[in-house]
Amino acid sequence: MTVHAPGPGFRPRAAVAMSEDAASAVLDPESLAAFRALCDLAPFPVLDDLSTPRARSLLADTDLLITGWGCPPLDAEVLRAAPRLRAVVHTAGSVRGHVTDACWERGIEVSSAAAANAVPVAEYTLGMILLTGKGVLERARDYRVSRTRGNWLRTPRTVGNYHRTVGILSASLIGRRVIELLRPHDIHVLLHDPYVGDADAAALGVERVEPAELFARCDTVSVHTPLLPATRHLVSRELIDAMPHGAVLINTSRGAVVDQEALTDAVLAGRVRAVLDVTDPEALPPEHPLWDAEHALITPHLAGSEGNEWRRLADLALSETARWASGAGFLHPVRRERLAFLA
Repeated sequence: MTVHAPGPGFRPRAAVAMSEDAASAVLDPESLAAFRALCDLAPFPVLDDLSTPRARSLLADTDLLITGWGCPPLDAEVLRAAPRLRAVVHTAGSVRGHVTDACWERGIEVSSAAAANAVPVAEYTLGMILLTGKGVLERARDYRVSRTRGNWLRTPRTVGNYHRTVGILSASLIGRRVIELLRPHDIHVLLHDPYVGDADAAALGVERVEPAELFARCDTVSVHTPLLPATRHLVSRELIDAMPHGAVLINTSRGAVVDQEALTDAVLAGRVRAVLDVTDPEALPPEHPLWDAEHALITPHLAGSEGNEWRRLADLALSETARWASGAGFLHPVRRERLAFLA
C-alpha cells in the first residue's frame, strides 16, 4: 500500500467520527464545505460505531479522522482496520475518551480544539468574577423583592471590583486565558499551580502562592484544575473553611475537584458564595440543598462552547487539518507525556 506523506499537494482521505448530534452541532454546511475543499471526505452518515462493515471499509482508506464528542475509542482493533491512519483532529477539548495507548504506539499525530474551547469558559469565568464582585446576583434578587432602590451611598465597601483579589487554581489553558482577560482590570491575581515557578508566574503577571494562602487571601477563587486521581477533592474542607466570609468559589472545571459536601455546608451557612457550572454528580439530585441555596448559582455546564461558539471549534480543526496536510504539523498538538496534566 502506498501512503503519501503530508506536504504540498497532499490531499488526505478523511472521515468524521463522532455522534450525529455532535456533527450536526459543530460541522455546519460551511465548515463541511471547507473540509471537503481540503480533503477527500467520506460521505455521511458519520462514524459513530467503528465496528460496522461500513466503518471498517471507510477506515481502510482513511489518512485522517475528524473526531468529536461521541467518538468511539480508537483502540488496537480499530487501528488494525485503519492501516493508513496517521492523524486525528479533534473538534472538542479532551481526547481522553477516544485516543488510546494504541494511537500513541502507532505514532498517530493528535490535535485538539481545547484552546478554542477555553475561550468561552474563560469569558464565562470573567463575567462571573465581575458580577459576583459587584454583588449583582444577590442585589438583583433583593431589588426584585423590594422594588425600591434604597440608599446606594450606603453600599458596603466589600462590594466592587477595585483592587479585588482573585485566585486562579491551575494555569491550564483556561486558567491562563482567565489571567489574560483579568489583566485590564484593577484586580490582583494569585495563582497556585505546582508546575509553575516564580519566573513563569512573574511572566504571567501573577503572584504565585500555595493553596492555603490562595484560599485565605482571595475574594474569589476560580477552579481550573483537571480532574485526575490526584486532584479529586483537591479543594478540601480545610481550604473552603479558610476562605474569607463572603468570598466566592467559581468552578468551571469538574465537580469532583471540589469537596461538594464541604462547599454545601459553607454555602448554607452563608460563609461562602458559589458559582458552579459543574457539580458532582451532574446534575445534582432534585432534592439537593444547593438548588435553593441563597448564595449559590448553578448553571447547566454551559460555560464551554455552545451555539455559535461551535464554529470556533470547527475553524480551529480546519486550520489544523490544512497545516497537517501541508506538512507544517499541528499548531495545537496533544502530547502523550502531557496527558497526565490535561483534563
